[in-house]
Amino acid sequence: MAALFVFYTLDPAEQPLFPRCPFLLATGYECPGCGSQRAIHSLLHLEFKSAFRHNGMVLLAIPYVLLGVYLQYFGGSKRNPRLEKKFFGRWSALAVLLGILIFWIGRNLI
Repeated sequence: MAALFVFYTLDPAEQPLFPRCPFLLATGYECPGCGSQRAIHSLLHLEFKSAFRHNGMVLLAIPYVLLGVYLQYFGGSKRNPRLEKKFFGRWSALAVLLGILIFWIGRNLI
């Protein structure tokens, strides 16, 4: 909750408190996480277009993360064990990794 409060009140684009991406500084290319701090700030202010422009992967990952929280902390894995295996098994991990790599390459080509 404290981190959400900090992201809500302080704009990462304007505050030196937030670290800059070392990969971007070293190479000039954006990594998959570049813009995620600004995207979280925009999401907390309900600015969805802005959040998607900063880092679309963050916006697309929210339902996946919420599903993981449900399965891990709210008994979802006991009620739906097949759901956990389907979305958090070996093949799904590879699919997520492939999606991140495609996003990484794509954002630097455009």
